[in-house]
Amino acid sequence: MAEQNAGEHTRDRRPTVIADDLHIVYRVNGAKTGKGSATAALSRILKRGEERGVRKVHAVRGVSFVAYRGEAIGLIGSNGSGKSTLLRAIAGLLPAEKGKVFTDGQPSLLGVNAALMNDLTGERNVILGGLAMGMSREQIKERYQGIVDFSGINEKGDFITLPMRTYSSGMAARLRFSIAAAKDHDVLMIDEALATGDRKFQKRSEERIRELRKEAGTVFLVSHNNKSIRDTCDRVLWLERGELRMDGPTDEVLKEYEKFTGK
Repeated sequence: MAEQNAGEHTRDRRPTVIADDLHIVYRVNGAKTGKGSATAALSRILKRGEERGVRKVHAVRGVSFVAYRGEAIGLIGSNGSGKSTLLRAIAGLLPAEKGKVFTDGQPSLLGVNAALMNDLTGERNVILGGLAMGMSREQIKERYQGIVDFSGINEKGDFITLPMRTYSSGMAARLRFSIAAAKDHDVLMIDEALATGDRKFQKRSEERIRELRKEAGTVFLVSHNNKSIRDTCDRVLWLERGELRMDGPTDEVLKEYEKFTGK
């Protein structure tokens, strides 16, 4: 009976992202080998493409998974394992070399390097960021003060009226997350944003991720902070060298990953 109920529950769940044998290949123009350690290392990673002077980086290799509404999924793996590349492919920013990505709804990618305009004030960036996410001016006006308060950037002065170039990297990242978190998303992908704030901001961010899940969205979180993953995610995808090494419940996957890293 339990198995039957579990099957019915799975059928009732609505997929938001399907990756089917996904391969992503970067092409690097004019890459040349050299004697220095950096270029020697690069030459080991990159393979010469068919075209003269073009090298290929096979960043994601045959990744398949299905994500469902209401899930928060952590992405873990060593540096260069393909986590950020996978998010960019889900967001439609990178074409598949082979395989496919299907998404239900509009995926939104939030990275710590997400572009806000340095010469404009924080206030103007909140408005432009909200418009870019499809919010109306009325919605932005209603949520404006909540965005500023959530970011905490005005706790030590009226920074929201100053140009973004005067912000520390942490302040800018907190404002980016706060703008993105002001809207309910079908699929929200967060690339290391929680690593940039203090513990108080991280707690607010984690609580907001839980709220987004309750609103039947799907959240992907790339982080090197296993505690953030444990606190916010019920499932983890572990990528290593572009391949999906493990996909399962958070504690099970993190336990194997920590054995692998020795941490």
